[in-house]
Amino acid sequence: MKIGVFDSGVGGLTVLRALLRHIPEADYLYLGDTARLPYGAKSRATVARYATSSARHLTEQGAEFLVIACNTASALALDAIREAVEVPVLGVVETGANAADASSTTRDVLVIATAATVESHAYAGACGERRMRAMEKACPLLVPLVEEGWIEHPVTAEVLRIYLAELMEQARGAELNPDTLVLGCTHYPLLRAQIEKAVPRSLRVIDSAEVTAEQVAGMLKVAKDGRRGKTRFFATDSVTKFRALGSRFLGQEIGEVELVDLETAAGNR
Repeated sequence: MKIGVFDSGVGGLTVLRALLRHIPEADYLYLGDTARLPYGAKSRATVARYATSSARHLTEQGAEFLVIACNTASALALDAIREAVEVPVLGVVETGANAADASSTTRDVLVIATAATVESHAYAGACGERRMRAMEKACPLLVPLVEEGWIEHPVTAEVLRIYLAELMEQARGAELNPDTLVLGCTHYPLLRAQIEKAVPRSLRVIDSAEVTAEQVAGMLKVAKDGRRGKTRFFATDSVTKFRALGSRFLGQEIGEVELVDLETAAGNR
């Protein structure tokens, strides 16, 4: 089984990291569209164009199953991606909502994410489809703090405390009784321990990377034969920067990264 994982940058490597634990026997293709990030500032049509070109590249490299490890692309372009390729596609918004559905007894859920994901209301919509109420909050400072490597820094702890206190106050004002918090950005799993310290113990934290890997493993049921698959990495911009920053997200050193030009490839189709 060859699994393609796509993100606009390196955040999706937290999903790949979890997948490698759950399905070590699979081969992986990871593409970070670093030349065209951030997706959050782009229109729905542009995000769909970028995401479908990335998805096509992964299937052309042999991917038999795609994981869209990008919340913005999952929120704005999942249908377009599914129309563009002939392999199964799973997005992280879908998996996060599924996990919240399985976790929540009060049916009230909190979501923290980037501004673009919150503005799309993708999580609120997905939770609503599952008969849950969701309150979303944008936390724009968290991604740059994570990319700076300030995972356990006092500044990060204080920023989290402020964001989460505001979110809990907003939930009380809306008369919600939340028992689940979804991490709606693939950077945030690196902050999970800090987040769990900052919220009440009664609030279960849903790690989007972990639950995505669990659901992919449940869907694919790859045979456990003891082998370890291979992983290829692709980036659309500086491979040096991708290796340096990506190694932090993956939790291990990244070796060769292949530079690809998706714009030229799309024009040649």
